[in-house]
This record gives sequence, structure tokens and C-alpha cells, in this order.
Amino acid sequence: MSKILDAFLNENLEALRDQGLYNEIDAVEGANGPIIQVNGKKLINLSSNNYLGLATNEELKQVAKKAIDEYGVGAGAVRTINGTMDLHVKLEEKLAEFKGTEAAISYQSGFNCNMAAISAVMDKNDAILSDQLNHASIIDGCRLSKAKIIAYKHSDMDDLRTKAKEAKESGLYNKIMVITDGVFSMDGDIAKLPEIVEIAKEFDLITYVDDAHGSGVTGKGKGTVKHFGLEKEIDFQIGTLSKAIGVVGGYVAGKKNLIDWLKVRSRPFLFSTAVTPGDVAAITRAVEMIMESTELHDRLWENGDYLKAGLKKLGFEIGASETPITPCIIGDEKLTQQFSKRLVEEGVYAKAIVFPTVPKGTGRVRNMPTAAHTKEMLDDALAIYEKVGRELGVIN
Repeated sequence: MSKILDAFLNENLEALRDQGLYNEIDAVEGANGPIIQVNGKKLINLSSNNYLGLATNEELKQVAKKAIDEYGVGAGAVRTINGTMDLHVKLEEKLAEFKGTEAAISYQSGFNCNMAAISAVMDKNDAILSDQLNHASIIDGCRLSKAKIIAYKHSDMDDLRTKAKEAKESGLYNKIMVITDGVFSMDGDIAKLPEIVEIAKEFDLITYVDDAHGSGVTGKGKGTVKHFGLEKEIDFQIGTLSKAIGVVGGYVAGKKNLIDWLKVRSRPFLFSTAVTPGDVAAITRAVEMIMESTELHDRLWENGDYLKAGLKKLGFEIGASETPITPCIIGDEKLTQQFSKRLVEEGVYAKAIVFPTVPKGTGRVRNMPTAAHTKEMLDDALAIYEKVGRELGVIN
């Protein structure tokens, strides 16, 4: 290894460890369900994005196995050559129905969606108004587009309107886009989409909502745009297929001409092999299940409300989450890491979230209850939280 590279890596890794910012990665031994095994120990899992428990659903396993037997384990090519199977077409038709749009396009990941869609439409002659707490994939997608990035204060509609007016009246930009998460993953709050749409109409902004943590969770499962009844008002609806849907991949839903454009101009679609047949079949069935019944959605919210109420009663600071995402905000990064480690030792797997994922001084342990958790599991988790919280002086 280059001496200068070796010195750079060692120095900076040590600095991260000293500041409590180095993330240790644990291997899950088996399925990622409500109970997981790490280093041979059974733990109540409160760190998974598997909101509806579909990642381990028996019906979806069988659907995936059947598709593998019929289509093989891989798609064999990029979508534009001969990697588009009838399975992909069926999935995209189902996604459009799910999101209430004319069409949809699927990608290999939610991250890919934002890298693909933003840069396919926006360029150096354009501007993007971006919420300060938007996901890293949105930030990177904006950077890739080379458009002027104008950050507005988190969910501050006065600041958004001021900056939209300035951008529009400057005459410097051909197009202006406003981008927001539908549900903000670190705090669990919901974007003010009705107000954003109002501002967008006033200044002719392109509207872009990344609903990675809303699809399957808000709007009776159909997402945050549906929650507000704005399917006809949002230009880009982005979603992941790896969280509530339980498999892998992502999608963009919108007008047919938008999707047609992304099929010929979005680079991850053009240059990455298509999602595997087994995954596509499982995703399609998962979306159908969400559309057919709200049972899993309702159970998720019941469990989320139960855990949130329990943690608040114990005296934990849980922020202003409007969704099942429940942060326990500790503040100090080292204490946050210590808190998470003690939870694991006592039987709860809940990861520490620190800078750069969240601002410095706002370290938290983020809890993700799912539809698969039982009340007994959540009660056990709350008892452990109380024990560790008192031990470390986080609660009295």
C-alpha cells in the first residue's frame, strides 16, 4: 500500500474512533426478523427497516423460489438490451397502480433512483431547492446533476418560499426543482407536502418526493403523497423496494413521458444489470399484498405507537416523530455509542446513529418497530431501555 494512503487511513480511522463516530458493522446470523442473532446471541431487533415484516414472509419466499425455477437467478443483461423480462414489465405496471401514476420505472436500489432521476432531468443551467435534512442519496444525486443546489431550512415553508422566489426572479435558471423526503428517516417527521405543492405552483417548480420511508407506512400503505391526496400534483414519486416492501431495489413513478425519458437517459438504468427475477416476483407480490389489505400497516402503527408511548413515559427524549420511527436522542456521540452497546449486551439490537448521518451533538439510538414484533418483545425492550437509561444517567 502507498505510504501516504496508509498514513491517511490510519490517522483518520483513529480520529473517528476517538470521537465516537466509527461505526462497527455486525453480521446477522440468519434472517433479519423481529428477533435476530448476532455473535451467537438472540436480540430483539429494533434496527431494521423491514417495517411490515415482509423480508421473511413465507408467501414471498415461495414466489421468489418459483420465479428462480422458471427464469433463473439473474436477469442476464441491462434493461435496454435483453434484461427486461415480462416480470419487470408487470412490476412496473403494478408500481404505477400502487402510486396512482401513469407509469413507473424500477431500479436496482433506492440510492440508484436518486442518482438516476435527478441528473437525467436537471443540469448546470438549473437549480434545486433541497431540504437541509434530505437523504444522502438525494444530496449526491443533486451534486451529480451539476445544478445549483439551494438548501432550505428543514420543513421551513417561509424559507422555501423566499428561496424559490429569489431563484425564479433571478432569471438564472432554465428549470427549478424542489426536492424533499416524504418521511425523514432520522426524526420520523413528515414533509409538508401540501404547502410545498402550493409554493411549487406559485413559482412553477418541478416537484420531487423521495418516499423511501413512507411507501408501505403512510397513506394506509400507499405513501406520503397518497396520504395528502397529491398523486396528480407531484412530478417525481421515488420509493425503495427494500424497506416496507421487504426485498431490494427502487422505483420512480410519474407521467408516462417522464418515465420514457428516464428509460433513455438515466445511467443506472442504462448501464446496470436488471434486478433478479426472484426479487422482482417477490416485490410484485409484496406490493399486491399492501394494496389488498392494511392489516400489516395497521399492526406496524399500533406497535410504533406502543413503543413510543413507553419510551416517553420512561423519560426518554424521542423528538417529534410522526411515524413509527422512534429516535431516542442522547446527544453526545460517545455516550450514544455506549448506550447502544449496553442495549445489545442486555438483549436489544438498536444501533447508534451519529454524525455525519445526523448533526454533531444530536446522536441518537433509532428504533424501528415493525409489524412482526409482539407486545411481549416490545415490553422486554422497554424494560431493558429503562435499566440501561438509568444506569447511564440518560433518564432519572
